[in-house]
Amino acid sequence: MARYVKDLVLNKPDDFVQFIMNDFMQKNQFKPGQWKGEPAYFTGNAALEGVRFMKWSYADGKFHLEAWLQGTMGGEWDLDGFVGIAMKKPYKNSLEQLFQVLQQDIPAQNVQSQGAQSGAAGDNAAQSGPAPQTVTVKTVDNTGAATASLVLGILSIIVGMFWALIGVILGVIGIMQAKMGAGSSKAGLAKGGKVTSIIGICISAAGWLLNIILAMAVI
Repeated sequence: MARYVKDLVLNKPDDFVQFIMNDFMQKNQFKPGQWKGEPAYFTGNAALEGVRFMKWSYADGKFHLEAWLQGTMGGEWDLDGFVGIAMKKPYKNSLEQLFQVLQQDIPAQNVQSQGAQSGAAGDNAAQSGPAPQTVTVKTVDNTGAATASLVLGILSIIVGMFWALIGVILGVIGIMQAKMGAGSSKAGLAKGGKVTSIIGICISAAGWLLNIILAMAVI
């Protein structure tokens, strides 16, 4: 088993951790599923960005996460090493952002009484209970990924005309960033990044094939 494993002592309320994790999985389009009979969350596709898996738990203030990619021949890839770095690095970066959000300080809760607009103040205080407690917390922000996807997509088109392999790598990373940014406030940029990245990959592949054909013609 080759997995990226992270353990954190958070000592935070269960509902806070659940909220942050639900938000993270929604923004990164994780879905419940299985990995060789083991319950896990997954996202992505094998053709371009790779399939990312994750499982997590939280008990007694301790957070545990395992993450991996579906490797070749159905095996597991952890998130370190050069092989598959175009798929590993964006995933690991997103998890590191998640860990920072989980470890944030939770603001103190402010409880305010909401009385009626008329009537005696004492009666109002007795009849109206405390207002619902609202706590504002920081969540994972994927707007940077949306912007990066568009930049990478444009670069993949330009670079792919001259260096096919680099163009494909940039396009693949661009698609992964676009998927991460799709759930952000800059979803339009993410969509543009995905389209340009796909175009860049196609141009790179076409250039690569053309070079092969020209080389064979010379021979």
